[in-house]
Amino acid sequence: MLTASADHKVLGYLGRALSLEFSAVQMYSTQARLVASWGLAEPAEKLRAEASEEMEHVDRIIARMLALGAAPNASQLRPAYVGKSLIELLRHDHAFELELVQLYRDAAVYCANRGDHDNRLFFEAILKEEQAHGQELAQWIARLEQPVSSQGATF
Repeated sequence: MLTASADHKVLGYLGRALSLEFSAVQMYSTQARLVASWGLAEPAEKLRAEASEEMEHVDRIIARMLALGAAPNASQLRPAYVGKSLIELLRHDHAFELELVQLYRDAAVYCANRGDHDNRLFFEAILKEEQAHGQELAQWIARLEQPVSSQGATF
């Protein structure tokens, strides 16, 4: 049996992050299957890659929780979002990524204010990756929103 000796607020951030990251894996995996069924192979592959990256975050969070003496427990997964178009899915995904960014930013600030260097670095590392995901999604959306005459590859 594990006994958590870490700050309970840090464990709370980790627990929320674990739930959101598992939700992201489910969401991106579902969306990859959905867009594949629409005949969009390249976007489906990109969404599968996103699911894989989010699963890496899950693994890192679990390892962090175990290192802090806490048993990982994702409390609630969000339903996977399925829309009617690729752009609709991506807009939802972008908003979801921004929520993750805010969580990691809040956690990093909390740890910085408490002088918890190790956990601050942990949260900042994932924060940077989620910010990059958000930027990639924003760029993808922007490409899809361009008028057809000025588009090259849309994926």
